[in-house]
Amino acid sequence: MPRKERHVVPNSEKGGWDSKRENAERASKHFDTKKEAMDWSREKAKQEKSELIPHGKDGKIQNPNSYGKDPNPPKDKKRQ
Repeated sequence: MPRKERHVVPNSEKGGWDSKRENAERASKHFDTKKEAMDWSREKAKQEKSELIPHGKDGKIQNPNSYGKDPNPPKDKKRQ
């Protein structure tokens, strides 16, 4: 099953930031600041059990976070 994603992306037309579901043409919600967009999107990602993927102003992905069942969890390098 593919993972669900929610992206926080800059809005080049209106300025500010948008929260969008994967492959969505329209934003779920628009915000003036990235902090507002991240706070709202984090709560939505928790509800949806999805991956939160923030983007920088240059469009590059910055520190994604999984709030659901991650199909590729990081492998623990520590031995006990």
